[in-house]
Amino acid sequence: MAFTRPTGKHRAPNRLTRKSAQIAGIAALATTGVIGGLASPALAAGTEAPSVSETGLNQVIAIEGTLADQVATQADVQKHQAEVAAKAKAAAKAKAAAKAKAEANAKAAAKAKAEAKAKAAREAKARAARSAERTRLGAFQLPVAGSYVTTGYKSSGSLWSSGRHSGIDFHAASGSSVVAVGSGTVVEAGWGGAYGNNIVLRMTDGTYTQYGHLSSIGVSVGQSVGAGQRIGFSGSTGNSTGPHLHFEARTTPSYGSDMDPVAYLRAHGVTV
Repeated sequence: MAFTRPTGKHRAPNRLTRKSAQIAGIAALATTGVIGGLASPALAAGTEAPSVSETGLNQVIAIEGTLADQVATQADVQKHQAEVAAKAKAAAKAKAAAKAKAEANAKAAAKAKAEAKAKAAREAKARAARSAERTRLGAFQLPVAGSYVTTGYKSSGSLWSSGRHSGIDFHAASGSSVVAVGSGTVVEAGWGGAYGNNIVLRMTDGTYTQYGHLSSIGVSVGQSVGAGQRIGFSGSTGNSTGPHLHFEARTTPSYGSDMDPVAYLRAHGVTV
């Protein structure tokens, strides 16, 4: 025997069926003009209009309006939140850019300051070196350290061909170091007749100094020497009665242009 699905009033329609029927009824009313006819003359003549509870129209409209308002409100909120987030992001980006720029400026300023400091240090060092060089060039000292004069300038006697001493003699044992009294350039280095082994320097101030009777010579013509630099060793070569250093100060490199060596050395700050 075949079973058929129960029908009729004994089975209540489910929720979906009721909702579909309600919507279909509303659509039918709208299609047939029932809703529009609510305001028609026939209704006004005594036909009773369907109630809200009967049609459900106003409820649907109200629900739809509420939903639309909620959707619109939610959209506004989301839009506002997006705008706030965008502004915050832009502000953060601007802040980061400003920070990076400030750091770059600070770094550049520090680099410039360091470079200026280094430049100033280099210039100061260069000035100090020039000053030291000027001091070195201008400094004078005894030709034999700790020595003293044994024969004065212009002393007379038969020992000198001119009858007088053209320089001064410093006490110096054979082999004592002989140094340049100041900075200059070697213009003569070799045998000098009565002077024996001798050296003549052109000093930086344009004057000349001579060192005679040396046992050996340690420089050559054209060489630059500084104050205190060893140029040879004392001895007793040439016209000499014993080891000593003959020293002259001259206005030219030649014999006969001599000047007082003691006054010369004292004028350059040397105690004699």
